[in-house]
Parts: sequence; structure tokens; C-alpha cells
Amino acid sequence: MTAIANHTIAWGDTLSQIAQRNGSTIDALMALNPSISNPDVIYAGASLRLGGGEGAAGADSASTAIGTRAVAGTDAMARGGNAASIAQQFLGTHVGELKHSGQLPMQTWVPDNVNCANFVSACLQEAGVIDASQGSASVDQLASNLKGDGWQTVSLQDARPGDVVLMQRDGQSHVVLFSGFENGQPRFIGSNNVNNDGTQSISWGGASGRYEIITPPR
Repeated sequence: MTAIANHTIAWGDTLSQIAQRNGSTIDALMALNPSISNPDVIYAGASLRLGGGEGAAGADSASTAIGTRAVAGTDAMARGGNAASIAQQFLGTHVGELKHSGQLPMQTWVPDNVNCANFVSACLQEAGVIDASQGSASVDQLASNLKGDGWQTVSLQDARPGDVVLMQRDGQSHVVLFSGFENGQPRFIGSNNVNNDGTQSISWGGASGRYEIITPPR
């Protein structure tokens, strides 16, 4: 008897990412889950059939709708991820530990209280959206590099998970990643100054007041 494998869709998952992790394809997963009519839209909390048997689990009405389109770009689509879903894997991690772990291509010399651009650049590189020459540990330099390469400002309504969020906070530049919507509210993730000693850990939030969202060429 063929075993039936299922996957509970997590916030930030993309169909291509799930397919890659399980040695499958988008077309195969859509065939197993006919309730998915748009490969760019799946639902957090829903059960996804990965193989075996007839029919599909699909999404249910209690699931939270999220945008799950991978960030534009051939490399990003090939890898099947986006920078925000990569960032989510490190939630709660102190940036001082993360930058020395080798898990992301971060610059180790950056002080532990100013790693926001260092982290965002590393997540973008890991997603295949940019290369090392485009990244920077400086928020302003990262913004200049991305805009120089054709990244454009978009409205919050048109933002996609993995887009970059730029802002000025307390007179200093800060950057995080847009991660989608939950209960109609935008979610952001990045390296934020949330520790008692002023150092940073990877956490939700980081965007407040006026901010600019930029997206790669579409």
C-alpha cells in the first residue's frame, strides 16, 4: 500500500519551495491537490497532499490566506523560496550567533546592533534574488544598489513576500522584509533591536511610521 504524505503549509511557504524540498514539481502537487487553482496562492494551516492515493486535502475555510508567490527572478524561482520565508527560519536567533554560524552569507564584522541590512542582504542572496555584489551591510547602500538595478517602489497592496521595506527610524535608516498579510494586517520580519542590551535578534516587526517598499523588476 502506498503511504500518503501530507504537509501542513506554514506561513511564507511557496508551492515551488515545498515541491523542491520533497523532490516533486508544482504540476505534480497541483494534480494531487486540485483545490489549488493558482500556484501562487496557498493557505497557511492547510494540509497539502504530497503523494499517494486519490484526491487531495486542499485548503479549508479556517486557513489564513497569504501571498506565496516567490520573488521574481529566474534564480529565485528555481530555488523556490523568497527572502521572507528564509528569514522566518531564523526567528528568535540572536544576530551575533547567526552571523558567525555560516547559515547565511552575512558579514561577521558588523556590530550586533546594526545588522538589519546585513541580514536582509543575506536573505536576498540565499533566495537567489541578488548576488554578493548587490548586497551591503549599509541600509542606504543596499537601497541604492537595489534601486540602481531596477527595483521599484510599490504600494503595500501590491507588495509580495520578500520585498524590501526601507524606513527612517529615530533618525537612523532601517530595513526589513515584507512577509505578507495576517488577518488583513501586514507582517514584516528582520533583524531588529529587540534585546535588552540594544543588540538585534530576528523578529517580527521593525516597520513603523512611513516606509517605502521596493520590489525587484517584474
